[in-house]
Amino acid sequence: MPLLHTPSPSLTPSSMSELKQLHSLTIRHGLSSDNDAMGRLIKFCSLSPSGNFGYALQLFKSLPHPDPFIYNTIIGGYVHHHFPHQALLFYSLQMLSDSVPPNQFTLPSLIRACCLANSVPLGNQLHAHVFKLGFAAHVYSQNNLIHMYASFRCLEDARKVFHTMPVQNAVTWASLITGYSEWGLIDDAFHVFETMPKKERNSDTWNAMITAYIQNNRFQEAFVLFQRMQSENVALNKYAAASMLAACTGLGTLEQGEWMHRHIIKSGVGLDSKLVTAVINMYCKCGCLNKALQVFNRLTHRGISTWNCMIGGLAMHGQGEPAIELFKAMETEGMIPDYITFINVLSACANSGLVNEGLYYFNYMKEVHGIDPTMEHFGCMVDLLGKAGLLEEAMKLLKEMPMSPDASVLGAISGACKIHGNTDLGEIIGKELIQLDSKNSGRYISLANLYASAGKWEQVGNVRKLMNDLGVKKVAGFSVIEMNGIVNEFVSGGTRHPQCDEIYAKVDEMLELIKPIGYMPASDVVLHDINKKEKEISLAYHSEKLAIAYGLLKTKPGDTLRISKNLRVCRDCHHACKLISLVFERDIVLRDRNRFHHFSKGECSCKDYW
Repeated sequence: MPLLHTPSPSLTPSSMSELKQLHSLTIRHGLSSDNDAMGRLIKFCSLSPSGNFGYALQLFKSLPHPDPFIYNTIIGGYVHHHFPHQALLFYSLQMLSDSVPPNQFTLPSLIRACCLANSVPLGNQLHAHVFKLGFAAHVYSQNNLIHMYASFRCLEDARKVFHTMPVQNAVTWASLITGYSEWGLIDDAFHVFETMPKKERNSDTWNAMITAYIQNNRFQEAFVLFQRMQSENVALNKYAAASMLAACTGLGTLEQGEWMHRHIIKSGVGLDSKLVTAVINMYCKCGCLNKALQVFNRLTHRGISTWNCMIGGLAMHGQGEPAIELFKAMETEGMIPDYITFINVLSACANSGLVNEGLYYFNYMKEVHGIDPTMEHFGCMVDLLGKAGLLEEAMKLLKEMPMSPDASVLGAISGACKIHGNTDLGEIIGKELIQLDSKNSGRYISLANLYASAGKWEQVGNVRKLMNDLGVKKVAGFSVIEMNGIVNEFVSGGTRHPQCDEIYAKVDEMLELIKPIGYMPASDVVLHDINKKEKEISLAYHSEKLAIAYGLLKTKPGDTLRISKNLRVCRDCHHACKLISLVFERDIVLRDRNRFHHFSKGECSCKDYW
């Protein structure tokens, strides 16, 4: 066999066992000191998921004169394996000490190391190196500096780098847009987007701005910008497609989600595993479980994230037993579950009251798959036991946790205390929650609700005063319903909708029609110490009732109304929805903060267990 001075691509290893064979081959052919041949092996060990970084370091030490490419690979390996300080020390104590000159690819990796280390001083030093070593005009290094300063929230420094660059490309603009959006400065991000030259706008910069809106829950603006993107004939890529599916998911807009699914197929964007999972997730969270299952069942190959998404979708729709059956099918097909799988399985049990099954899979996770329960798993179990009224068992499990319970776990106990009327325990947990999560208005409202249900109005007032003193604002409840591609948003007692008078008249009509078959306003859910009539008026115009009334005006018997609410549906609205579905012959799919409720013919899919 002739000597191989440059290994061919066919000799690129796919596993460590193959790499060791190639290493033996290079030694046999006298190439153990050849940077080109050894560099390929070091790169695989450093950066491949199936590599071995320790082996890469051994290979590096065996080379008499490694070149900048190999030094860069080792630095990249340290960063890839989340050892940022070691990467920076390797650069200063080895590369510079060995008088190996860094090139244009060295500093970007080091800048990323500073981001991981969250070290502003080290970042400033590297910025100085960029100038000192003559890379100030190199756009790749400068783009990484913008990202670094943005991650430190040094946005003024990011702007300075941006404005001193001789040339800016689409990545530069996208980095600055993303930097602003990560800190919630969406209007500043949009200003950057608007000021950039049109010739620099590509699908990546459009997607950066659309993603900024979505990550900050400004879904309507994301839709408007996407429509503008379409009007300017910008090609759709899979990242923008995934972002828009997330926007549809966030708003619960099935019609727009279906259009997006069709548009993805029509535009030729490849439905890879991540994108098809986003489609399934969209259908699940827009209340169309059947379509999610159709997409899932048509797949010839399903990755772990796709299985997890579908099991999670069944869980949030209260389909506990089908979720468990799907989990069993997953194992039958040889897919090994991960910790997310069991969060979804346990959540499915909690949402359906499957106590024995939940206890079984909580133990199964550890005993069969060796997965130690995380905070999320304990949270599911506490929720499961609490909802079932097993408060003593829930508290016992909470005390046995190997970590201190977070707000979500304590919140599950608090909710169970409210459901089962345990005011004493609920008060203790509620006060702990406020100390733990003092900026979250929901924690105060939960405690006030608990007091209100027990008629302790003085304590309700004290909680409200505490909120005011600390400047904690209550999150406004709202509901949305999509009709003919248009999203209509309602707030309790709101009067901004152009058909406001008709909607309120419809609310009055539907409440009158459901009274003869058992509707009585649940005035005890109203927090305020007001008379019964005032409480009934307050209940009548909750945001979901306004959305339903609008839906009734726009649909005919047999149609389905799909509504999303940002808060938990109250007991009064839940009871009303059941009766409205019967009297007006509409199925109502209501997504609240925690789960889905499917109302049909006077019944709810949750069986009043939520």
